[in-house]
Amino acid sequence: MKSLDGIQFAEMVKMGAFHLFQNADYVDALNVFPVPDGDTGTNMNLSMSSGAKETEAHAVAHIGKTSQALSKGLLMGARGNSGVILSQLFRGFGKDVESHATLDAKTFAHALKHGVDTAYKAVMKPVEGTILTVAKDAANRAVKVAETSDDIIFVMEEMLKEAKASLERTPDLLPVLKEVGVVDSGGQGLVYVYEGFVACLKGEQLPEKTSAYSMDDLVNAEHHKNVQGFMDTSDIEFGYCTEFMVKFIPEKVSENPFDETNFRNSLSELGDSLLVISDDEIAKVHIHSEQPGACLAYGQKFGDLIKIKIENMRQQHAEIVGDDYKKEQPKAAPTKKHPYAVVTVAMGTGISELLKSVGASAVIEGGQTMNPSTEDIVKAIESVGAEKVLILPNNKNIIMAAEQAAEVLGIEAAVVPTKSVPQGMAAILAFNPEASVEDNKRNMTNAYAHVKTGQVTFAVRDTSIDGVEIKKDDFMAISESKIILAAPSLDEVSKTLLKDLVDEDSEIITIIYGEDVTEEDANQLAAFVEDEFSDAEVEVYNGKQPLYPYIISVE
Repeated sequence: MKSLDGIQFAEMVKMGAFHLFQNADYVDALNVFPVPDGDTGTNMNLSMSSGAKETEAHAVAHIGKTSQALSKGLLMGARGNSGVILSQLFRGFGKDVESHATLDAKTFAHALKHGVDTAYKAVMKPVEGTILTVAKDAANRAVKVAETSDDIIFVMEEMLKEAKASLERTPDLLPVLKEVGVVDSGGQGLVYVYEGFVACLKGEQLPEKTSAYSMDDLVNAEHHKNVQGFMDTSDIEFGYCTEFMVKFIPEKVSENPFDETNFRNSLSELGDSLLVISDDEIAKVHIHSEQPGACLAYGQKFGDLIKIKIENMRQQHAEIVGDDYKKEQPKAAPTKKHPYAVVTVAMGTGISELLKSVGASAVIEGGQTMNPSTEDIVKAIESVGAEKVLILPNNKNIIMAAEQAAEVLGIEAAVVPTKSVPQGMAAILAFNPEASVEDNKRNMTNAYAHVKTGQVTFAVRDTSIDGVEIKKDDFMAISESKIILAAPSLDEVSKTLLKDLVDEDSEIITIIYGEDVTEEDANQLAAFVEDEFSDAEVEVYNGKQPLYPYIISVE
């Protein structure tokens, strides 16, 4: 194969995105920390899917124009550091080929190299042994092979071989990977994309999925099949995508014995696209229904409802493919509502209210388990309608997406690189509406520098990190970014975390408790603080955040 055009490239992107989608759960599982936010695969999948969607919609024979569509889709859909780096790889690629109608092997290889250079520049402190290394090694191999071969397929095969070899070397470059016994998750995601590219060009079947299908895979597959494939929004018979889990209660199950087949058959009468997975403790349900309340009520016969999510698919479908529908809606002229805005990110309704109470103009829902995309951040800022904006990510994995959003907004914007909610609160309190964006960024960054953050969450797998032995379902104390203790007792872990964070100079201790903690338990922990650290003032808030029983700040 001597040349590559835009239509062929669009098919490569489509297959690469699908292969990543198939294996996103496996990539998630490679995350080093055993916290319930192993989302590299999820972020890369959603980012690449956004790129593939844009590419498919604007694919033309001119590969430069098709590459620009991929770049735009990836840029706006980028989530998390891995998704942003992926977007930068193809942003640089697209920039390098924008004037080309077709590519030969050498031009293709050099465009990959240009993408790597772009991605490295986007990262303030590049770390080797990550997706960056895998991309760099693969691109360098492609450039070298293209010097002696004009066969694009052969060049890509060699590129893929080197990407896999580089991935296997990542534990030698990052000691924490070797300690836990995994390869880099972002690098693995990129290898899946490249495997899809090669399989497409060779007309071969994709490699087998690395791990068994999870519920999320099946749900996504059902959505592709049953929602976006409809020709018209009005064709959707069952309009509410309903997902929930039932945590079995022995008393209820003794009265209504749970049988998965009967459970599934009963729910099937309420909708379609039904998926049920169960074990001895829970049942997880996905169904498209017109009566989500009835589905929840039926599940409640067997236990407590947790992890409830209900989405209006008609609205989603109209936004995704309903161009004609959109054209019928009058578009309000954009208005400037505020001269200045502070936009931040958080999960938990209580935390959102708290951030707004101290001055946040808008709070984007997201955080550990679902990083907002560049587009999510842009839309939130546009909804405020400000002339100047400061963006507070409150999570290290959202900073790069926030910086991309600031670049594309078209207004004066800056990112205050907060990595936690306590840092975000301290930064907002230092905001001065009379100061410039740069002065505010500097002052707000200085304001959170002295804030120490601790978090309590639970482990999703057995592992060992920094000498701490961790068992699945243990509670973990995370002081700043280091796991200092894992144990079955929430009380023990929380008190140990506080002792690690508090010193003789500490003046204010803030405890934000999550949705799985009672007010009584939180107040008991506050009483411990008052007894143990009598010179410090303690404040308690109900953050209602999932997955993290306690978020603690010390100032």
